[in-house]
Amino acid sequence: MKVAVIQFPGSNCDADALHAARLTLDPDAQFVWHTEGGLPTGTDLVLLPGGFSYGDHLRSGAIAARSPIMAAVKEHAERGGYVLGVCNGFQVLTEAGLLPGALSRNREVHFVCRPVHLRVENAGTAYTSAYRPGQIIEIPIAHGEGNYYADAETVARLEDEGRVALRYVDNPNGSLNDIAGIVNERGNVLGMMPHPERAVEALLGSEDGRGIFESLKGVPVAR
Repeated sequence: MKVAVIQFPGSNCDADALHAARLTLDPDAQFVWHTEGGLPTGTDLVLLPGGFSYGDHLRSGAIAARSPIMAAVKEHAERGGYVLGVCNGFQVLTEAGLLPGALSRNREVHFVCRPVHLRVENAGTAYTSAYRPGQIIEIPIAHGEGNYYADAETVARLEDEGRVALRYVDNPNGSLNDIAGIVNERGNVLGMMPHPERAVEALLGSEDGRGIFESLKGVPVAR
């Protein structure tokens, strides 16, 4: 699986994301700068990393969502290509309209940085098949605007369609329905606030995030 990690000004988790991608999926995974007009030929997975793109000006992810590369990312997703947005990447996906809802200030209005426990709500997605249904995993978070919100109809649809992939066991930010990660209708786009790339090897204290990447091994790709 060929992986492209998008770099925005202010991204500070891009190196972690690249390392995780190379460790688990593609030893030749590469960075793509946000001003590029297209993705590398044969890209299967686009990874939008965490960080503070454009210093979180306006709204977290709002400016990055309008970067030139995002047109190619949208086309990639529409063709069935895989897109994983982590933390700020999740915010970018909602701002770009690739996922519903929005991420707002944490309930306690504090930046939260610590490991959290997640429950795998849907183990049937392209990103969670390496886990068991209901499995509890530990993955770190690091965000100030991770409070997921959507209107009642949207949240009900996400729940009814099984599109809540991951849920907080002990909600750290006030997200509706304890939502930590969701997929789009097609299931090829995942946005999640926790950082799986920071939990892919024992040296980091946990390997629980590795399954997010390894689930993608063997999935059908559309090029």
